Amino acid sequence: MAETIGFIGLGIMGKPMARHLLNAGYKTVVHSRSRPPVDELVAAGAAAADSPADAARAATIVITMLPDTPDVELVLAGEHGVLSTLQSGAIVIDMSSISPVATERLAVLVAAKGGSMLDAPVSGGEVGAINASLSIMVGGDAAAFARAQPVLAAMGNPERIVHIGKSGAGQICKVCNQVAIGGALAGVSEAFALAKKAGVDGAKVRQALLGGFAASRVLEVHGERMLAGNYTPGFRTKLYQKDLRIANETAGANSVAMPATAIVTQLVNALVAADGGDLDYSALGTVLFKMAGLEPLSTGR
Repeated sequence: MAETIGFIGLGIMGKPMARHLLNAGYKTVVHSRSRPPVDELVAAGAAAADSPADAARAATIVITMLPDTPDVELVLAGEHGVLSTLQSGAIVIDMSSISPVATERLAVLVAAKGGSMLDAPVSGGEVGAINASLSIMVGGDAAAFARAQPVLAAMGNPERIVHIGKSGAGQICKVCNQVAIGGALAGVSEAFALAKKAGVDGAKVRQALLGGFAASRVLEVHGERMLAGNYTPGFRTKLYQKDLRIANETAGANSVAMPATAIVTQLVNALVAADGGDLDYSALGTVLFKMAGLEPLSTGR
């Protein structure tokens, strides 16, 4: 069937994702709190919606890409929300990173309207969104996932679009992703702090490590950011702080101890407290550099 997409949330990542849908030939209706990205996509061929309800009214698939759990709850279930006009048989795809518990609750509300909900958070940051190379981890009904796959493939790497399991499983997977990234970020930051304090060239350390078992995307991409002092946001620290809050809440709900993540959370809290919330989350390294007495916390501005 020819899908009509309602896309809600045109931030750093949402805007290029919606543009890829337009480029793939999907009829797309867009809505966002800020008007400029809406106007930009309308100029590229999208239609504008005045509210989430307006975006959902004619859509067979509604996609949300929003900052936090309350934002998704408001857009879906609030006044003039998606659920007030959702078509029977429509699919709601939430690509935000939010609470798995809230996701399961929202999926029930969508089902009561005759629709299906997929939780499909992403990894890859702004670069992945721009290049349509995102990894997408999906929870929800298998039949809905099969129908949504071509739409997801327009925004992500088809080889990295994985149906994880039941509703909420995609969000659990995203929590696991953010936990793993946090450990790697802290490890790379400490390694560079040690190298610098010992008077060793950090760039050469990175080059050597990339050839061995320490190699990772964090070392490759965020390690380069740390060495250059370039913290222009691809993914803002305040959003990573939100993700770690969800990770710790999810760990508590499942009786899982995550001591390393607790430490990373405090480093991120320190960065936000030092006015680093709008920097890229690779700026976590500056906290450890300062602790080593190497340099003051950079603002990256």
